[in-house]
Amino acid sequence: MPNDAQVSPPSATRRRRGEQAYHKGLAAEEAVAREYLAAGCKKLEQRWRGPGGEIDLIFARGGEVIFVEVKASRTHERAAESLSARQIARLCASAEAYIGAMPGGLNTPMRLDVALVDGAGVVEILENALMA
Repeated sequence: MPNDAQVSPPSATRRRRGEQAYHKGLAAEEAVAREYLAAGCKKLEQRWRGPGGEIDLIFARGGEVIFVEVKASRTHERAAESLSARQIARLCASAEAYIGAMPGGLNTPMRLDVALVDGAGVVEILENALMA
């Protein structure tokens, strides 16, 4: 006998939390983008979607492409802890696809940064954090 149970739509509270998280993420990305722009970087992409998933920000400076994963939480430590090994692998796959489409291909200098944003909006950038 088939299951006739219907999935109920998300509650208003759940929807509101999702919208708040979305807007907090956008605000964190904008704060991080300002840091990179102030450091002389040129923004190439925001929320670029590749085969492995979304890359929050992509910049260029001096021939180098910089991929940035933005993580926001109450503290920088909590933000850093939220980055999983699976997510790192997906970011690397998308970064590889992006670089592969560039004129220099995989020979293009690049790095993967993690930008942590705490509850007060303070940004901490970990350069080349994912390229051990």
